[in-house]
Amino acid sequence: VQLQASGGGLVQPGGSLRLSCSASGRSSSTGTRGWFRQAPGKEREFVAAIRLNDGSIYYEDSMKGRFTIPRDNANSTMYLQMNSLKPEDTAVYYCAADTRFYGLSIPSLYDRTQYPYWGPGTLVTVSS
Repeated sequence: VQLQASGGGLVQPGGSLRLSCSASGRSSSTGTRGWFRQAPGKEREFVAAIRLNDGSIYYEDSMKGRFTIPRDNANSTMYLQMNSLKPEDTAVYYCAADTRFYGLSIPSLYDRTQYPYWGPGTLVTVSS
């Protein structure tokens, strides 16, 4: 599976951005897709994920209500809608995929080591 994230950029605090992740290749329409981010000097952390077989979506608690994965077209392109952005949201955002049909289990989908496929990141900078 090949992944490509896009849509990053510079945004003011309180603003919004929509990231996109396109997928291609074998089994690109099954499994679990995730968004992770990595801020300078910090470990890569979970943001959100969607299991494609049942459409269930999971968010990191601190981002609930601000970040959403729109359900439409998730099988071809996954989006991350980010609203009310804060300076601490500044990071490189990555999309990742696991292609197992029934998707990752709930504990596993939060774990970056469970995703074998990664795309290059896209930088989001939140600053005035």
